[in-house]
Amino acid sequence: MVKSMTGYGRASETLNSRGITVEVRSVNHRYLDCTVKSPRAYAFLDEKVKACLSEFVARGKVDIYISIDNSDSANVSVSLNESLLNGYFDVFEKLNTQYGVNKDISVSEIIRIPDVLVIEKQEDDEEELSADVLSVLKTALTEHNKMREKEGSRLADDILSRLELIETLAKTVEERSPKCVEEYREKLELRMREVLESVTIDQQRILTEAAIFADKIAVDEETVRLHSHISQFRDMIRGGGAVGRKLDFLVQELNREVNTIGSKANDLEITSIVVDIKAEIEKIREQVQNIE
Repeated sequence: MVKSMTGYGRASETLNSRGITVEVRSVNHRYLDCTVKSPRAYAFLDEKVKACLSEFVARGKVDIYISIDNSDSANVSVSLNESLLNGYFDVFEKLNTQYGVNKDISVSEIIRIPDVLVIEKQEDDEEELSADVLSVLKTALTEHNKMREKEGSRLADDILSRLELIETLAKTVEERSPKCVEEYREKLELRMREVLESVTIDQQRILTEAAIFADKIAVDEETVRLHSHISQFRDMIRGGGAVGRKLDFLVQELNREVNTIGSKANDLEITSIVVDIKAEIEKIREQVQNIE
């Protein structure tokens, strides 16, 4: 199944007392271009996240947002700076004995004294944290891929229907082309009669001129290649995978054959059909730009 390059996925879990949320957003891009936006302290995650992404996404501009909440984590410890506090109490005692200052001090006032409480954050276990983030990331990427597959299916249906229309129009060109030669032969004979003012016409010369004209406007080779490209297009879409670049190349080949048919055509009906085919190819090209 083909996938669109546009998608969104989100996952949130609490692992090892950490709340981890990962969001994945992607849009069209020629190559795989990933930007990881995570808290500054967790920059070591970036390369691991990008490596994990490459298992899920082949092409597109992808932004990954990671938030980590450690508020419930046990990796923060609070202790008392006893030496500093003892120094403060010595001063309080001196104020009381020497200066007669007698003021009770509460616990709430003590903890507001600068640096009395020592808050220490233990280092995160990088391996554990990486494993947890990648686990949540994979869940988000799975949701991201589901959305891309759904959009890809819609794109595939639209492209296949347009290919069917192009094939029908190409068959019309194939049916019309021989009639152009016959009409040319009839017009040539009529003009020769008018110019020569005679009922006796060199039929061999007319046949020769008609043969030259037929060779000049023949589009058999182009329509055969057109059908071949359409068949390859269908096979790639139904085969799935990261086929966007190949499809883009095939679009160019479809255009090349149709342009050649248009340049050879010496007929208004075929020219009109060529315009219709080119319009469908352009719509396919726009859709292909969205395929991974």
